[in-house]
Amino acid sequence: MIGVFLTRGRAGLMLAVQAGLAAGLAWYVAHDLFGRPVPFLAPIAAVIALGSSVGQRLRRTTELVIGVAAGIGLGDGIILLIGNGPVQIGLIVLLAVLLATAVGGGAPLIVQSASSAVLVATLTTTTGQPWTRFLDALVGGGVALVVMTVLLPLNPLTVVRRAADPALRAFTGGLHDAARGLAAGDPEVLQAALERLRAAEGTFAAFQAAIEAAGENVAFAPARWRSRGALAQYVEGAPQLTYSLRNVRVLLRRAHTALNDREPVPEMLPVSVRHLGDAVELLRQEWARGAEPVAARARALQAVAESGRAYAEGVGYSGGVVVAQTRTAVADLLRATGVEYAEATRQVRAAIGWRGRPHGARRRTAR
Repeated sequence: MIGVFLTRGRAGLMLAVQAGLAAGLAWYVAHDLFGRPVPFLAPIAAVIALGSSVGQRLRRTTELVIGVAAGIGLGDGIILLIGNGPVQIGLIVLLAVLLATAVGGGAPLIVQSASSAVLVATLTTTTGQPWTRFLDALVGGGVALVVMTVLLPLNPLTVVRRAADPALRAFTGGLHDAARGLAAGDPEVLQAALERLRAAEGTFAAFQAAIEAAGENVAFAPARWRSRGALAQYVEGAPQLTYSLRNVRVLLRRAHTALNDREPVPEMLPVSVRHLGDAVELLRQEWARGAEPVAARARALQAVAESGRAYAEGVGYSGGVVVAQTRTAVADLLRATGVEYAEATRQVRAAIGWRGRPHGARRRTAR
């Protein structure tokens, strides 16, 4: 339990330092340099901007400023017209949310617009000019951008690797579970593996978001420009891994059908699926080291070879689809390792024993 607490704390340490520095600087700039007496919106804006979702900080900071402006304008306007009170606060929030929604804003714009209106209605007086509070928010957002891009930019490789690790581990675990279920002839184990891979879509979405954040960080943070080359493996490989995951899910659905239909399942077929899981795990390890994913490619091609042996021994209709999806998933995985499309196709055909065969030639699936 303590280890988990320390791990989580270590993961959030840089963000905490960024937020603390940005909040202090925002107050200093607004209070000491611009002479604002109580610029509470400046540190709030800085912290919210830094806490925005990974990969969307620039957009979220823009929405933050727009939301603050809309909320302040509505709050001051309504209070000047009809005064303070619970009804007025409710009306301010209602109008702020409607306005933010009407302009197509996301959740940050909606929340910040409404909360800013409430702050204006409850914690400030009507004697101040609205533009001064807008300036506070602008200072906070600007300071946050300076902190995240110049003073303390996050290490993009650390962000991406931290997001890639659970995604690739879930992918590997699902394939290994599926291999055990297929070897045991247990459809329930296969179904559980399929559900695990469906749940992995969320981790892959977080992985993709981390890549977008890293691209943003490298583009705007000079201190992180040296990371561009190391990030290329993740940036170029992530889409192909997503394709591979989708093909594997089709593979498992057909494997599940094959078991339910009592089709023959040669012992090489679950071995092939296990090798595919090993290939994903090797890819995770080699990417983490920044190494060329040679071992991942070799194990992926071994998965294809085993599926070809299973096909030669004899499979049913669904088993044939499993073999076909294995080839496609491996081709996607090879492309994720940096192999070009034509070369990946050639290597897959060679591994399965179709080096000299025309593309249209296939052995008829056993019935």
